[in-house]
Formats: sequence, structure tokens, C-alpha cells
Amino acid sequence: MPPAFKALLAQLLACVVAYVAGRSGMLPPGLWPLVLSQALAAVMIATILRSARWWLPIHLAFMPTTVAALQLEISPGWYLGAFILLALVYWSSFRTQVPLYLSNRKTAEQLSTLLPTDRPATVLDIGSGTGSLLRMLARLRPDCHYTGIEAAPAPWALGWLLGRRVRSLEWHLGDFFTSPWQAYDVVYAFLSPVPMTQVWTKAQSEMKPGSLLVSNSFAIPGREPDEIVQVDDGRRTRLLIYRIGAPGHTAQARN
Repeated sequence: MPPAFKALLAQLLACVVAYVAGRSGMLPPGLWPLVLSQALAAVMIATILRSARWWLPIHLAFMPTTVAALQLEISPGWYLGAFILLALVYWSSFRTQVPLYLSNRKTAEQLSTLLPTDRPATVLDIGSGTGSLLRMLARLRPDCHYTGIEAAPAPWALGWLLGRRVRSLEWHLGDFFTSPWQAYDVVYAFLSPVPMTQVWTKAQSEMKPGSLLVSNSFAIPGREPDEIVQVDDGRRTRLLIYRIGAPGHTAQARN
């Protein structure tokens, strides 16, 4: 069942539960006992439907926030503006289940050590957000060529604005699954668990032997990474390194 449909189903069924509980006299009189019972029921139903954990606080807050906003009588234009802004930032996240993640400076420094030292390398960042990682890499290794692909218009526009003077950076708006990966020595991904099987399938079919697929935090199901690099940052980032053409084996970790 698609996650968005699970969310809708949980909310609708929770409304039915709250209505039945209210009509049967199980709840105290008033609006807010009804609202809170709906929120709790939505969380329970989402748990039964095995929704991702991050959906649960959304279900818990959705109806109380909606009712509170209605009571404040906020102009509809603010809601429209917020919707447009969120759509521009997250775009197709509801479909791809890939949120906006930004890589930090220490991750860029570790990634730069994986690039070939004897020649300029070509690097592709899939789902590149605002391009922060590529701009940091361009300062660390200005001899290399960097390409970023981002699907959401707002992060892409900010990335274009911030990176327009970086000569080694090529910046694209679109779907990285429809772009060829053959020309790259390193493909970097900071996505989510959901698309990693598809990412690995594309990498195996298109990337040249010996090139690297580097995934920030999210493993490829059913395959051990060839190496794990531990980044010394606050969130304990792990870079999972998959060498194209290498047989799967027990991963070696290094700092």
C-alpha cells in the first residue's frame, strides 16, 4: 500500500472511531476530546498499517493542528502560500519517499579522500539538494568535475544561485534515474532506504567497473558494502562504499 494512501486511510478510519466514541458517550462533551481521540486513533491505525515511524507524530499532530488553525481564522492565502512553498521544496517526496538531506563539511572532506589522486575525477551527486556537498568538494578538489541533479525546484534554484560561479560544477533539474551514469567515477547518494535497490540496479547496469557508488547512511538491501567510512561528525555519519564490479563481501570499516 502506498504510504500516502496509508496516511489517508488512517486519518479517515480515525475520524470514524472518534465519531463512534463520541456518539456512544465514551468521551467527555466538547470538541477537543473528540479531536484528541481522533489523533490517538490515527496513530494506532497507522501503527497497525505498519507506516514508517516518522508518520506517527504527523498523525498525532494533524487533526489538533488543523482544528486550532481553523479556530484562529487565518486567511486562506497563508495556507496556499505554505502549500506552494512546501511543494517547491519537497516536490515529489510523497512519491519517492526521499526527503531533503544536506551533507555537512566533514562528509565532503571524507568523500574527497575517495577520489582518485592521480587524475581529475568525475562526480555525480544524485538528489543533490542545494548543491552544498558539491560546492565543498569543488573547493577541496578544484581539478575534478562535478554534476548535481535535483528534482525539487526550490533547492535546485538555490543551488544554481549559489553555484553559478563554480566552473567545475554542472547543475541539472530533473530525475536522476533518467540520466546516464556511465561517465562518472563516483556517484554519491544521500536519499532514503526506499530507492536504494533501484539505485544499485542502475549503478550495476551503467557505471564502469572500478567506479564507486557512495551512499550516505542508507545501505543497499542484500549487499554488503565493500567499505564503510565513519565520519567524525555529530550525527556519526557512515559512508557506505560499493565498488562496481567487485563481488560482495564482509565490509571493512575505517575512520
